[in-house]
Amino acid sequence: MNDSVTPPSGLGAWWLAIRPRTLTVAVVPVLVGHALAWAQAGALDWPVALVALLAALLIQIGTNLHNDVADFERGADTDERLGPPRATAMGWLPAGAVRRGAWVAFALAFNFGIYLAWHGGWPIVAIGLSSLLAGWAYTGGPRPIAYTPLGELFVLLYFGLAAVAGSYYLQTLSIRPAALLAGAMLGLFGAAVITVNNARDVETDCRVGKRTLAVVLGRRATLRVYGAELLLPFALLPGLALLAGRGAWLAWPLLVLPLVARLLGRFRDASSGPDFNELLASTARLQFLFGVLLSLALVVPAALGRA
Repeated sequence: MNDSVTPPSGLGAWWLAIRPRTLTVAVVPVLVGHALAWAQAGALDWPVALVALLAALLIQIGTNLHNDVADFERGADTDERLGPPRATAMGWLPAGAVRRGAWVAFALAFNFGIYLAWHGGWPIVAIGLSSLLAGWAYTGGPRPIAYTPLGELFVLLYFGLAAVAGSYYLQTLSIRPAALLAGAMLGLFGAAVITVNNARDVETDCRVGKRTLAVVLGRRATLRVYGAELLLPFALLPGLALLAGRGAWLAWPLLVLPLVARLLGRFRDASSGPDFNELLASTARLQFLFGVLLSLALVVPAALGRA
């Protein structure tokens, strides 16, 4: 254990274990899905929206806690780790307690999902159960997703397409191409967060047999993947403007486009764990800002039109 890190309080250890910097990756797609539904349908079921948001947060928290203990038990998290200290590996929380915390989060998400399934029917059952299973399988089971090159695809599917389209479906009981396209855009940003995480951990991942996309491709190609993940959502904005019928309003997210060049430069020059850790947080913030601007671009003209 790294003795140079000051142990947090008990609650502080749990706060670090749920990885608060990553929680917006779960929140923003739900926000965009409901914003798009309100803009197109003209109404919003607020209890459903709140429960969907809580369920998404709990799945993310459960995934993070399960990752914390599973990586420790598989030997992936050691005192050579470059990322933020993990509660189980540092001895701040017992492995059994963190595992129970993960299952409590998954169980609460399941209970919220019952209400959502009652409202949305079998499509929501399928999305909810597969999301819970994927959250566990990310670092659980005989072949965890996080130990393969499929981590970015997992995030694109579940923290992008499923989250946005599922939220949209809960409000409209339908799926439209605009919801799928918006889901792909948010999912790409979420995948970029995983790309930064894996690029930081290439050396330690190689030693424990993790074959992430960054390990397979190498640093230069991973930078190109990261660039594509950050730039494609902006390139898809005209298509979403056409599908959602919002025209020039959908130019609002372009306000954060200058940040992409800065992030790409920081990725290229990053040489230490702290560099990548701050880049990871900045990438999550970019997704958050993009998602908020996208939501406003969807709802503001709709609100003005109904005023």
